[in-house]
Amino acid sequence: MQEEQKKALRTELPKLALDDIPTPDSDALTITGLTKHRGRISGYQLSDNRIVSRQEGVKLAKAGKIRGVGIAHRKDTEYLKSIPDDTEGNNLSSLPTVK
Repeated sequence: MQEEQKKALRTELPKLALDDIPTPDSDALTITGLTKHRGRISGYQLSDNRIVSRQEGVKLAKAGKIRGVGIAHRKDTEYLKSIPDDTEGNNLSSLPTVK
């Protein structure tokens, strides 16, 4: 398998686990930090410094207001995941926890 094919698999296969990858608006914000409660993500800090709940973040992403994320779910709970792109620094798990 060629290196380009391997890279495509690393980024395309994880996208299949997402329920939706919304198309962001031209003025969409990015997630710059996470809020946590008992070690679990409870919200997101956006690039305009606003902090929104996990549910509000999902709603904004679905509306195209947050870029770089897809929608996933665990049981009945929807949440945001980074869209795989081979860049570690923009993964949600790499972002700082904010208060």
